[in-house]
Amino acid sequence: METLKMKDWGLGLGEQVVIAGPCSVETEQQIDSLCESFKGKSEINMFRGGVWKPRTRPGNFEGLGEEALPLLQKAKESLGIPICIEVANTAHVEAALKHDIDVLWIGARTTVNPFSVQEIADSLKGVDIPVMVKNPINPDMALWMGAIERLHAVGIRKLAAIHRGFADPYDKIYRNKPNWNLAMQLKLELPNIEIINDPSHIGGKASMIKDISQRALNFGMDGLMIETHPNPKEAWSDAKQQITPNELLSMLKEISFREKIDMETEIPANLKELRESVDHIDQKLIDLLSDRFHLIDQIGAYKKVHKLSVYQGARWQSVLADRIALGVKKDMSEKFMKSLLVAIHDESVKRQEKQIASKDATAKIL
Repeated sequence: METLKMKDWGLGLGEQVVIAGPCSVETEQQIDSLCESFKGKSEINMFRGGVWKPRTRPGNFEGLGEEALPLLQKAKESLGIPICIEVANTAHVEAALKHDIDVLWIGARTTVNPFSVQEIADSLKGVDIPVMVKNPINPDMALWMGAIERLHAVGIRKLAAIHRGFADPYDKIYRNKPNWNLAMQLKLELPNIEIINDPSHIGGKASMIKDISQRALNFGMDGLMIETHPNPKEAWSDAKQQITPNELLSMLKEISFREKIDMETEIPANLKELRESVDHIDQKLIDLLSDRFHLIDQIGAYKKVHKLSVYQGARWQSVLADRIALGVKKDMSEKFMKSLLVAIHDESVKRQEKQIASKDATAKIL
């Protein structure tokens, strides 16, 4: 959609956005305690609080509902900063607007359902309010972009994305695997959109928040949304991934918000020279890959003539082990080498299959 290239995006909070507050609004005492800790702290730009909590299974705490909204109004008056909450349907939107909530976000479980997103979008038609969209649970770029497009189509212009990671049952490190490349792909598709990182949901553990936050900022993300609780061990939901206000403020002093530079006018001379060298090497890499794949085409043609299978397991395992070892000797990680080789091998298989399916494969054998 061409209209999504517009520059009227963003929350208007500056380049170092920090959104903090509890996973769930629980009690007046909890909110008062957080406000006391955050009062006068310019590092905190927005206060978040879970009102309706869509739990995976019933029986867990599902939020105070509309009862929590007056407590958030009180926090807004105390701190003098915007308040944001998650909404999942029209009733939530109406309650949020009635209680003067400043910013809404659509959660991962809602983003996966275009019907629900459209319902929310329709209920916001004609309303000038910022909306943030979390990535869907599964790594589906179309759903993420589709949710943003639906909101844009009804006139919502103050839009941002929240990167909270993606479900991966095989990943043992993260609660939700970051898949940084997908967040960066969204930025390529929508260059002017702000992306807020949610390290609490990505890590699932308080101990991981700092490192994930720094990496998000290294990737050029525009801010952080961090779950904060006065006593995380006693939290009514997601206790393991929340930190105290003091821990948050201390962490913000230790991490580094990266300066962004204009690609056309602000690149320092030394950096420009290094980038030009990288561009030159990239060109050579592409030329070498092109040469390699032309050889693969010939191998595919040979296999067709001699009725050989495309996949040769012993050969592939030998190449994989040898190239990984060579890469490690050249200061590249084993994980990177394996990912690179698997991508090249997948493309090689596809090209050989194409050769076998063609009618003139024999002509391509040297």
